[in-house]
Amino acid sequence: MDINTKHRLVVLVGSVREGRFGPVVGSWIAGQAREHGAFDVEVVDLADVGLPLALPDAYPSVAGASYPRPAAMAPLTAALEAADAFIMVTPEYNHSYPASLKAAIDWHYTQWAAKPVAFVSYGGAVGGRHAVLHLENVMTELHAVTIRDGLAFPLNRVPWEDGRPLDPEIPGYAKKLLEQLSWWTSALRSAREAAPYPG
Repeated sequence: MDINTKHRLVVLVGSVREGRFGPVVGSWIAGQAREHGAFDVEVVDLADVGLPLALPDAYPSVAGASYPRPAAMAPLTAALEAADAFIMVTPEYNHSYPASLKAAIDWHYTQWAAKPVAFVSYGGAVGGRHAVLHLENVMTELHAVTIRDGLAFPLNRVPWEDGRPLDPEIPGYAKKLLEQLSWWTSALRSAREAAPYPG
């Protein structure tokens, strides 16, 4: 695929905790996406973003408008705006996802609409699937399209070494996720270019 036709993919690393495993998982799935060939990949690590957790009390006065964002958030907003698709990398904290990821989502609105979102999760006995179930509901509310096949890494059962999972079947699962993401990205990008999304 020609570089000019590649889809712009943002891999969003959601945890900001000290000692987190997210950057390892994010780097690996970003590498898989680059090898896939359909995507121009940017990794956005929320630990590098000036991200207030609290939003203003008042809702924006115009339907669909966003809150006034702090200047430090501008690179994140620009990356989300330019993206055609997203992969959210999330741990599971107390059967849900991190406050940092919720804040990044809530500070934005139109940037998610009519774009596909895939999930790569990790942690606990079910590999972060509880977190993904919550994220699917949130992203649907924001008019994003969630991808059915994700990746979940129960870290007590899936060993990693040198920045990659050792299970030889996992790259095949990643390819399936990326194929679905690429299909939806093409379809939704064409639709957005043909007519504004009526959200």
